[in-house]
Amino acid sequence: MTSRLPVVFFGHGSPMIALETNDTTKTWRAMAEEIEAAHGKPKAILCVSAHWITRGVGVTAMSQPRTIHDFGASFPRALFEVQYPAPGSPELAARVRDLLAPEIPVVLDERQWGLDHGTWSVLCKAWPEADVPVIQLSMDGTKSPEWHYEMGKRLASLRDEGVLIVGTGNIVHNLPAMDWGDRHCPPYDWSQRFNEAIKTAIAHDQPLTAVEFEKLGEDARRSVPTPDHYWPLLYVLGARLPGDVARFSPDHIEHGSLSMTSVTLAAA
Repeated sequence: MTSRLPVVFFGHGSPMIALETNDTTKTWRAMAEEIEAAHGKPKAILCVSAHWITRGVGVTAMSQPRTIHDFGASFPRALFEVQYPAPGSPELAARVRDLLAPEIPVVLDERQWGLDHGTWSVLCKAWPEADVPVIQLSMDGTKSPEWHYEMGKRLASLRDEGVLIVGTGNIVHNLPAMDWGDRHCPPYDWSQRFNEAIKTAIAHDQPLTAVEFEKLGEDARRSVPTPDHYWPLLYVLGARLPGDVARFSPDHIEHGSLSMTSVTLAAA
């Protein structure tokens, strides 16, 4: 077994996926099993979710984070009943704070947050036993894409400490444009072009293209109308280390404008 863990970006889609078993959820589980076969079970998971945006940076530091049902009442009761009782890791939270200090002050959140659906809707499929400690790192909503990418760089050393760094969001996330009636409709031309452009940049280890995604013009504007779901990818790319090779699976777009593409970066 090699000691350095990969870094993973999950295209998480709708929280409803937590109630489903399909090719995507089976692939997420297979990804976790492959990581464990090659490296053993992670000591902990550090997750950057699209759904925790703050002013400044926080990290969950409670020993038992709550499961947050951060979505509208129109979702079915069964989704609100889902619990993901993974333990937290105050020790890892303190380690993250120390890695980012003193340039970036980090608040140790012992009460306010927990695990939001960007985290648990993926992890309940990848690690259904909920036996790996999980912490979440918030994203400062006032900062630039470059800043978020640099944050990933600062965290990369955790990969050699048994910590799996996970980002969860979507490369393409345009809810108003979605064809809600057809999950499997062909992707819009602009969403397909943008998704492929970012994948190509990742495959060729050209992170600047992903960081400066707005230079991709109208395709970027339509694919990333707000940056919250895109930013977690930048943390993952920042945590990339020399020799890492990209793999894309699952890799498809649902409803025309919701990219489910996931990215694993690992040593060849």
